[in-house]
Amino acid sequence: MNLTHRGIGMTSQRTRERLVQRLRDEGIRDERVLAAIRDTPRHIFVDEALASRAYEDTALPIGFAQTISQPYIVARMTEALLEAGPLNDVLEVGTGSGYQTAILARLVRRVYTVERIEALLNQARDRFRELGLRTIRLKHADGTLGMPEYAPFDGILVTAAPETVPDALVAQLKVGGRMVLPVGGREGQSLVRVTRTERGVERRVLERVVFVPLLGGLQ
Repeated sequence: MNLTHRGIGMTSQRTRERLVQRLRDEGIRDERVLAAIRDTPRHIFVDEALASRAYEDTALPIGFAQTISQPYIVARMTEALLEAGPLNDVLEVGTGSGYQTAILARLVRRVYTVERIEALLNQARDRFRELGLRTIRLKHADGTLGMPEYAPFDGILVTAAPETVPDALVAQLKVGGRMVLPVGGREGQSLVRVTRTERGVERRVLERVVFVPLLGGLQ
């Protein structure tokens, strides 16, 4: 890890350890997920002016009316995705800053990630190169459509909230595969895990959350 990644002061390893302990106190139990959080320099995924707040357990703005998710939510969604066992190929809908992508890349064989805002995708690509993450395939496209050319996936993680579970994404899951996503609108959102079965889907509500809405189109 180079000096930039290691961090100093409010971005130091000690600060990261405090974040990991906070996540453990909040109920995150998967040590693989906690290790990925510890080993991923969140401060390089935010604007330099916000680097000193990178290891607070809070969402931060990344421009384009988007945010980097709260570390607890990143850990909770990742843990929920991996809970039933290891995964090989995972689709992420909404690359954003690339932080959630980087966490996944440490835990699954390959990540396919799609982002509708090209400027964010390009920034994320640069960060992945900087970190030496080579198992990520990126695409500038409408995330509501997924990446059908690489389907089916063992898992799907969606980082913005549709009003309902998108059929197009369910169709890209393998039987036995699972998708974790926020679902809902202004009246409220819930974090949901959907498992595809031979007969359809099983749905489990995990907790209340607040995410930006999942939008179609390109930017």
